[in-house]
Formats: sequence, structure tokens, C-alpha cells
Amino acid sequence: MGNRNHLKPVRDNFLVFGSPAIGEDEIDEVVSCLRSGWLGTGPRVAQFERDFAAYKLVDNTHVAAVNSCTAALHISMIAAGIGPGDEVITTPMTFCATVNAIIHSGATPVLADIDPLTLNISPEMIEAVITPHTRAILPVHFAGRPCEMDAIMTIADKHGLKVIEDCAHAIETEYKGKKAGTIGDFGCFSFYITKNIVTGEGGMVLARNLKDIERMKILALHGMSKDAWNRFSDAGYKHYQVVECGFKYNMMDLQAAIGIHQMKRIKSYRERREEIWSLYMDKLSGLPVTLPAPVNEDQVHAFHLFTLQIDDNECGISRDEFLSGMTEQNIGIGVHYMSIPEHIYYQDRFGWRPEDFPNAMKIGRQTVSIPLSAALTDTDVENVITAAKNLL
Repeated sequence: MGNRNHLKPVRDNFLVFGSPAIGEDEIDEVVSCLRSGWLGTGPRVAQFERDFAAYKLVDNTHVAAVNSCTAALHISMIAAGIGPGDEVITTPMTFCATVNAIIHSGATPVLADIDPLTLNISPEMIEAVITPHTRAILPVHFAGRPCEMDAIMTIADKHGLKVIEDCAHAIETEYKGKKAGTIGDFGCFSFYITKNIVTGEGGMVLARNLKDIERMKILALHGMSKDAWNRFSDAGYKHYQVVECGFKYNMMDLQAAIGIHQMKRIKSYRERREEIWSLYMDKLSGLPVTLPAPVNEDQVHAFHLFTLQIDDNECGISRDEFLSGMTEQNIGIGVHYMSIPEHIYYQDRFGWRPEDFPNAMKIGRQTVSIPLSAALTDTDVENVITAAKNLL
């Protein structure tokens, strides 16, 4: 790293990557929830579902709050009838939860390489790996940029496939006037602590078919016909039946207490992240790095991740040296993601090799994510820019 060694920190305290914007309203609501004695699934979860459905312009009977996006993906596949012997096509540029949910359904994940510009799954690559066993496509709207859903839905219709949208990065994302998660058969969302809207842990699933969402609500709570709120509320005790073997995937009111106030600021939070995004695009444009592709006019980007691609031949510094250098300057940073075939488990189980997916392999070995959160101050943003310039 030459003279980059032993750089002084650009700030006194460490800037945590992905720190959420939490207001007093959330804190007060959590306290009220604690004092109410009702911490589990109840009225606040119902309110959060209604608010999210209204934002997505769908009927609130078509949504279900769960404890993670992973859970949402899993029960979506079960509701879609996917199981052993089936194949589900997804991207190698994603978090392991996407692939793990396919495996937990009993199906086999099949990878299709990404478009090197958008970092999203390539429709042409999807078409190339379809077999008689393919049952679904699981596109991931990476970093908040929508996938090419027209092409994906055309492929799905042609082959009779279900489409399960992984919208973990894409709460606010829109594609040609359609909101992410409402285009396919299912939409799965995350409210993890680093996401645009947070509940600490948590997720939401949307389904086009009412029967699917009704089944998923049962699957998410042990397979019981009545949830606890309906059994123990002041309307009187109601007996339940276990109608199938379900899971413990329900969201708590304690989490929804945060979410219902986060939803009120979803527009202002995105506007703040867009401001930061624009500053990064402007101030980092002269550096020898690859910045994110421009946003298409017919799309709404959620601005969840701001990624840089560090090519050591152009930068004179490796990606991992950049990671270490930013950390030394008290700037938190992330990697989204090493491609799925880089991980030993998937290599051993499926025989995948990184070089089989060259676009994802290259991006995964060069990518870094710098802080992008509505909680960032102007000084925080200046610190990130200065630290990156110090290294590059």
C-alpha cells in the first residue's frame, strides 16, 4: 500500500456500517408495547401489515408479517408447491439466505450469472439454465435496483414458472410503475437492522393469490388455524387446530412497534439516501474505481447499497487492502457479496465453482459497500469521501 500505510483516522469514533435511523416515536412505541403486556403477534403487527400493504398499493389481506425475509422466501416456496425434485433459478450475487431458503424447501438451487452493469440476474442466463425440473425463478433486486422484470415474467409465462421476488434491498423499488414485490407471484422483504426500514429482525411477504397468503399465515405460526391474538384477546378464547406442520416465523408486536413509525418516514429516508448517493457519485467520480450504473428513468431505485468496484490493476490497491484501510480510518464498510460459489458449502454440495459464473466472480472479488443510511450526517458523508480519497 506504500504511503497509504498507517493513515490517520478521519474521525475519532467508528462509523458503524448500516446504522439505522431511529426516532423517539419508535422508542416511545416500544416502551408502550412493553407496558401493554402484549409483546407477541398482536395489534401492532396487524397495523404494520396494513401500513405496508397501503404503501405497496395492495389489499392488506395479501400481506403477512414474518420474522425475516428468509422465512418469507421459505414459506413462499412451500405455498408455491415447490419441493424435492424441483429446481429454482436464482442469482450467484446474493446473500446466502436466498439459496438456503431454496434448499430448506427441498428444492435444488440453480444459478444464472448476472449482468455486469446492473449486478442483477441476467434474463438470458435464466433462459439458458431452464430444465424440465425448473419450477420457479427467484430474482434478487440487488442494492435496490429492479431486475428486468418484463423479460423475467415473459420467461416465466413461457415455461409455466412461479416468480418469487427477493426484495430484501428493495422496499421502495419500482419497475415501470410497478412496485417491487407485486410483479411476481410472491414478494419477500427484509427489515433487518441494516435495511432501509428496520424492525431489528423482521420480514414481510406479499402474495398475488389470496389462498397462498392465507396458507403462509398458517405456516408462519406452527400450522395453527388461529394466531395467539385471536385466541387470547378480549373477544374470548378460541380453540385452534394444527392443520399442517408449520414453523415459528411470526413477527412480534415489539418489532412492529418500531416498524409502524419507520413506515411514516419511508419517503424522507429514501430522499436522504438519494442525496448521499448523489454526493458519492459526484465526489468519487474522478477516482480509479467503478461506480454504480446510472438509474433508469423508468425505475425507482431504493438506494440501499452504494457499491464500489476495486480493481487492483487500476487502483494500485486490492479490494481487501481497501477494506482494511477504510476500517483503520474508522469507517465501517461491507462486502455485498462474495459470489455464492465462493463458499465451501455450496462447492461441496453442488460442485459449483466461481469461474462457472464469471461476471459474479469478478464483481464479488472487487465489490465493497460504503455507508449509505438516512442516519448519516453531512460530516459522516464527508468523512467517508475523504477516507476513500486517502486510499485511492
